[in-house]
Amino acid sequence: MALMTLNNLSIGFRKGDDINEVVHNLSLTIESGEILALVGESGSGKSVTALSLLRLMPTPPVEFTSGEIRWRNRNILDLDKRDLRELRGRKVGVIFQEPMTSLNPLHTVAKQLIEMVQLHQPATQRQAEQRALDMLERVGLREPEKKLKSYPHQLSGGERQRVMIAMALVNEPELLIADEPTTALDVTIQAQILELIARLQKDMGMTVLFITHDLTLVNRIADRVAVMEKGHLVEVGTVRTVFDTPEHPYTRKLLAAEPKGHPDPLEGDPPVMLRGEDVRVWFPIQRGILKRTIGHVKAVDGIDFTLRSGESLGVVGESGSGKSTLARAILKLESSRGALLFDGVDLQGLDKKAMRPYRRAMQIVFQDPYGSLSPRLSVEQIIREGLDIHEMGTPSERDEAVIRAMEDVELDPALRFRYPNEFSGGQRQRIAIARSLVMKPRFMILDEPTSALDRTVQFQVIELLKRLQAEYGLSYLFISHDLKVVKSLCHTVMVMKDGRVVEQDEAESIFNQPQSPYTRTLLETAFA
Repeated sequence: MALMTLNNLSIGFRKGDDINEVVHNLSLTIESGEILALVGESGSGKSVTALSLLRLMPTPPVEFTSGEIRWRNRNILDLDKRDLRELRGRKVGVIFQEPMTSLNPLHTVAKQLIEMVQLHQPATQRQAEQRALDMLERVGLREPEKKLKSYPHQLSGGERQRVMIAMALVNEPELLIADEPTTALDVTIQAQILELIARLQKDMGMTVLFITHDLTLVNRIADRVAVMEKGHLVEVGTVRTVFDTPEHPYTRKLLAAEPKGHPDPLEGDPPVMLRGEDVRVWFPIQRGILKRTIGHVKAVDGIDFTLRSGESLGVVGESGSGKSTLARAILKLESSRGALLFDGVDLQGLDKKAMRPYRRAMQIVFQDPYGSLSPRLSVEQIIREGLDIHEMGTPSERDEAVIRAMEDVELDPALRFRYPNEFSGGQRQRIAIARSLVMKPRFMILDEPTSALDRTVQFQVIELLKRLQAEYGLSYLFISHDLKVVKSLCHTVMVMKDGRVVEQDEAESIFNQPQSPYTRTLLETAFA
């Protein structure tokens, strides 16, 4: 039986007298009790469609230019505010992509959950509190009584996502809309969240609309899949049918975009470029009026590693394992102990002036390409900034270097006077790579550079990094929780947990014969 039906739905954004249509004549049925996955790349219209189901986007600028959205026998586009409020949260729950921006940072978890209950149900304060506690237990949150009193920033990414799920389900809705609920999470946490959604769906007899760009997740959780491209619905069918015999070229492109292959083998016996010996980053725990140190958080605890010229070292592990802290320590952005030898020179003993030449040789590309690029600077200014600071070449030579760097990352240099907001996520990441590449580094830290990107764009960026490494002999320290990407790019792998290395070896050995139970768990989850 159809729970929700979209009939010839078209959605656009008004700007002056013009309407830019982003969803075109979409017809789709969400059947009661199923998990339907809506997939497509960024810009395909899937999130706009999902948010429109509850009219969560402001009108104007959003306009429904044609069609209808039917909840059972009622057209949602005709509902007044009172009926919409009854539908939102009571009949339909939503899990948003980024829980930190969706949860109120000023209110405790308890207050936010209780508010959801009392908004839609005739419950006393005590009944609402008990309902909130029961829901946190149901979503598998450890120490739920303690977590009720916590603020969102005091929770981990996985815990915040579980709170979001609890808020969406606390009133036992008939339909759950999950909009990219696992994008920023580690593979093990991803698996837990997927398992949780599937279990709750069965327990509560609920319908789920699961929106994602990751077809691996679709294969694990969904009954049917609907594929969108540039606002058009191009294919709908059961997961098995679509995965085994895809009909549309775009679907075949998505399925073929999984990271694959292996890095190019190293030639001969390249010299060691970077060596870490007993690297430690300990943060003091202080208590009392006098701020006495009573212990330490051992974010990185006695790590040894080597990176050869032209080699890629993959650093993997869950959030909180110390991966990014190690990267900051290598760049001397975080105080650390132990030896960090670059070309045999210990960076720990260098002052700012002596460290300056090494800053040019060591560059970093961050996870979020939008957050790491200044919105006030043009692309040309962003890429050129390092050249200006280090006074590399004449002004005309710097202009030429910017153009060459953009060509290296396959961006049109004619676009260099535009600003970051005018580019897609994949293009912004290419700009971030060009900013590092223009300094002619020998070593680059890549901190989760593909985790926020669509699979097809991930594939393009990984192929780009491989080509740049081959052309310029770059060494990479590649930090990621996506083991498929690591397998495609890295020669050696270091597995971290709680600040320590649990396993370190050639990539082939790690992926084919893992020795640590923790590594085996990561691999089983990633390649399930």
